[in-house]
Amino acid sequence: MISNNDAPHSSQPEPGAPPVAPTRPHTWDRPTGPVDDPYAWMRNVDDPELLQYLKAENEFSDRHFAPHAALIDSIFEEVKSRVQETDMSTPVRNGPWWYVSRTEEGLSYPVHHRGPTHDEADRFLLLDENVEAEGHEYFDLGALDASHDHTMFAWSVDTSGDERYTLRIRRFDEDGTASETDDLIDEIANAGTGWSSNGQWLLYVRSDEQERPFQVWRHPVGTASTDGDELLYEEPDERFFVSIGETRSNEWIVIHTASRTTSEVRLAPSDLSRPFTVVRERREGIDYQVDHWGDRFVMTTNESAVDFRVLTASVSGDWSDGDAWSELIPHVPGRRITGTEPFATFLVVHEWADAQPRVRMLFRDDAIPERAIDLGSDPHDVDLSSNPEWDTETIRFVTSSMTTPPTLFEEHVATGDRVLLRQMPTPNVDLTQYVTRRLWAPSTVDGESALVPLDIVHHVDTPLDGTAAAVLYGYGAYEMSLPPWFSVARLSLLDRGVVFAIAHIRGGGELGRQWYLDGKLLAKQHTFDDMIACSEHLVAEGVVAPDRLAIRGGSAGGLLVGACLTQRPDLYASVVAEVPFVDIVSTMSDPTLPLTVTEWEEWGDPRAEPFASAMGAYAPYDNTVAADYPAMYVTAGLNDPRVSVHEPAKWVARLRTVGTGTKPLVMRTEMVAGHGGATGRYESWRDEARVLSFILTTT
Repeated sequence: MISNNDAPHSSQPEPGAPPVAPTRPHTWDRPTGPVDDPYAWMRNVDDPELLQYLKAENEFSDRHFAPHAALIDSIFEEVKSRVQETDMSTPVRNGPWWYVSRTEEGLSYPVHHRGPTHDEADRFLLLDENVEAEGHEYFDLGALDASHDHTMFAWSVDTSGDERYTLRIRRFDEDGTASETDDLIDEIANAGTGWSSNGQWLLYVRSDEQERPFQVWRHPVGTASTDGDELLYEEPDERFFVSIGETRSNEWIVIHTASRTTSEVRLAPSDLSRPFTVVRERREGIDYQVDHWGDRFVMTTNESAVDFRVLTASVSGDWSDGDAWSELIPHVPGRRITGTEPFATFLVVHEWADAQPRVRMLFRDDAIPERAIDLGSDPHDVDLSSNPEWDTETIRFVTSSMTTPPTLFEEHVATGDRVLLRQMPTPNVDLTQYVTRRLWAPSTVDGESALVPLDIVHHVDTPLDGTAAAVLYGYGAYEMSLPPWFSVARLSLLDRGVVFAIAHIRGGGELGRQWYLDGKLLAKQHTFDDMIACSEHLVAEGVVAPDRLAIRGGSAGGLLVGACLTQRPDLYASVVAEVPFVDIVSTMSDPTLPLTVTEWEEWGDPRAEPFASAMGAYAPYDNTVAADYPAMYVTAGLNDPRVSVHEPAKWVARLRTVGTGTKPLVMRTEMVAGHGGATGRYESWRDEARVLSFILTTT
């Protein structure tokens, strides 16, 4: 146990010197042996000395950045100049209304409207996030979900960053104007909401003390209290998260219960005339999702298919009978099906193949051949935009790349005829001045060589002759695939001759699920091996100077850059670790901490071997030893429920103690924010300007 009564041991730093964190004796008993941890006390976020230390680090951060204020201001103004601050989204039809969002110059958050026609989509105000954010340093809109008749909206807000949302219902009169708001005085998880088709009930999800969404409740509309709410489902297994949603057809409500490796789906008619029914009882290691497609259900599953296949069954059949399901799309190794979206006459299939996202369509009419959205082979992203209408002949999708802003198209699903609706405005930008391409970095793991996809972007005038600086970004966890995204802020780096790269390393899902499986649990070191291989490849190919490479990652990506830093401190000039998950062994050894139990299937349980040794071998905090470390910028959020503030704080405290170099080590904590940092767009731009200035001044 950690005692807050232990006498702290600290010394006051010289004026202007980095903070010195207090130490308190503590020993962890681990399967690998006892481990001294003088900063274990920081787990108590209410400890006044922790708050004092974080404040001191923020003050030191201010002193570090003060000489670079002109550069930060310049980058901020550059970002601002590339954004059309007063703008309106493309109206989207949903039922009898057209919906749209607006941003206005000087306001941090969007304003949501609707109207009776496309041209009058901004006629009636739904919700002004700026008004709701008044008086709050942090504001995040969770749900904004319409009832089936569009007379009510469920909306939720988080004003602290701890991801606990207060849910409300906003009503509208027949003429479209707001009439009243019912406040449900409760905190819920942001895991979705669902409406009964008759508008009598709102379904929502609650979290337990460990921040795990675990219950589905039914609230009678028209009551401001939750006292009369009915519990519909509770998930007892601590590994499983619960979420709820509605099918696009509006005919079914779906409860999806899932751990990192196993899932289970329950369905009920949207009028709640029958109780929820399990589609297939959970089986360890079997992951599946279910949606409604007219007279049948569609299931995406990894049963007998590591990269998933798609099955169908009749709505009127016995869903629990495995023989009732027939194969619609077979398994193709390496072509990872990530989901399906049914419409009345066609089915959209989302997948990753050859490290590229892909969207294709199958039709209820077998006479219409299957068709994919063709975007060429250059590194890009593609996904559906908002398409709420069930019966439609067109779909909207968004594509982008590191040189192309998000671009919205509407395409006729059968003919492929395509109309450009909108490209995100980028004033003061000449997009022809930037080029992108894909490299493949050789990585040898366990004696076997593999090629890791590596996307780069740079200014056309930047010479790739081994003299440029570069930033390598990575994540590599949870099978999360990283499509190359567009960033107006990134252009400030590219315009200054810096190359930006994305590493599609193991632990992600870009090359199929096996790519993910080869970078988790006991194989987690492969993720770091790939990132280091990509780093070395950029140098070997002359993309970057050997002493001008920075790496950047957040959360699990913070673990990534932390592990690379401790294993190869000689390889990097600069490191940006945002809300980094670096004290992994201690955190994952404590099942009372939020999310720990659910994460064992991703990282392992270090309370026993072989995970104790495997995780201890790469954990950044435990492997921070005397070394000349690169320049480092570390961020944290005081209210972060995913990576507690103590992890980056402990790490920085230890780095200050054992580091032998003189390069900058800077930590900044958002004192009223969580995992994602500041929420207002202007605050976010300034945060990013600070990060980019750090990279530019340390590479």
